[in-house]
Amino acid sequence: MPEINQQASDNVTLGAAAIEKNLRKLDRRQWWLWSTAFVVITLLTIAVASFVFPSLSRVGAFGGADTLAQAVRCLLGLVLIFNLYTIHQQLVINRIRSQMAQQIQSLAKVESLATEVYKLAALDQLTGLYNRRSAEQRLEEEMSRAIRHSRPLTLLLLDLNGLKKVNDTLGHGGGDTILCSFAERLKRAIRGSDLAARIGGDEFMVILPECRPEEVQHVLGRLEGLTVNYDGSHVPVTFAAGWKDYMIGETAQEFIKRVDEAMYADKRNGRLDAAQEAPRTSVVP
Repeated sequence: MPEINQQASDNVTLGAAAIEKNLRKLDRRQWWLWSTAFVVITLLTIAVASFVFPSLSRVGAFGGADTLAQAVRCLLGLVLIFNLYTIHQQLVINRIRSQMAQQIQSLAKVESLATEVYKLAALDQLTGLYNRRSAEQRLEEEMSRAIRHSRPLTLLLLDLNGLKKVNDTLGHGGGDTILCSFAERLKRAIRGSDLAARIGGDEFMVILPECRPEEVQHVLGRLEGLTVNYDGSHVPVTFAAGWKDYMIGETAQEFIKRVDEAMYADKRNGRLDAAQEAPRTSVVP
C-alpha cells in the first residue's frame, strides 16, 4: 500500500509540475503579446504624428501627397504585421490552454484512480472499514507514537455473537447486512482520531490513542442495543469485547494476542469484573 500511495503521489506531482510549467509559459506569452501591442501602438502614434503633421503644414508643396501616401502604406504594413503576430500568439495561447485542459483531465483521472486503488488496498469492501493490513500498519505507527510521546494507547477487539447461525437461517445476505449495520454503528461510536477495522469474518479491531478506561466503556455502550431488520426478521446484534493498554516493549503481534485472549475469555465467561480491567460483554438473547 505505501508503494501504491507513493506511485500515485509521484504521478500527481508530475502532472502538477507540467501544469505549472504551461502556466508560466502562458504568462510569458501574454506578457509579450501585451508588451508588443503597447510598443506597436506607441510607434504608430509617433509615426502618424511625424508624417501627418509636417505634411499638413506643407499642403500644396511638391511631393507632399506622395510622402503622405507612402507613410500611410508603411503604417498599414505595420498594422498588418502586428495583426498577423497577434493571431499567431493567440493560436499558441489556445494550444497551451488545450494542453493544460488535457493535463488537468489526466491529473483528475490519476487522482480518481489512486483513490480507487487506495480503497481496494486499504478498505474492507463490504463494510467500508479499514482492513486488517491497514489496521496493523496504523497500530505500528500508534505504538511508535505512544513510545515517543509517552502517551497511552488502547486496543479493542470485538467479535459478533451468532453470525454463523444468522448465515444459516437468513443466508449470507442477512449476515452481510448485520456486518454493515454494526460497522456503521462502530463508525459513529468512535472519535475521529480512532481507527476501526474489520480484521476477519465477524471480528473487528479498534485502535484508541490516548483513551481513558471510561471512554472505552462509552464506545461499548454506544454499540449495544443494535437490532437489524432483515427480510421480516428482527435480529439483535451482540458481541464479545476485549481491550488492553499497550505495554512498552511488546511487539504489535504480542499486543494483539494479549487483547485477543481477553476477548475470547470474555466470550467464554460472559461479563467479567470491570474493576479487574476485564472486557465488557453484551448479553446474548
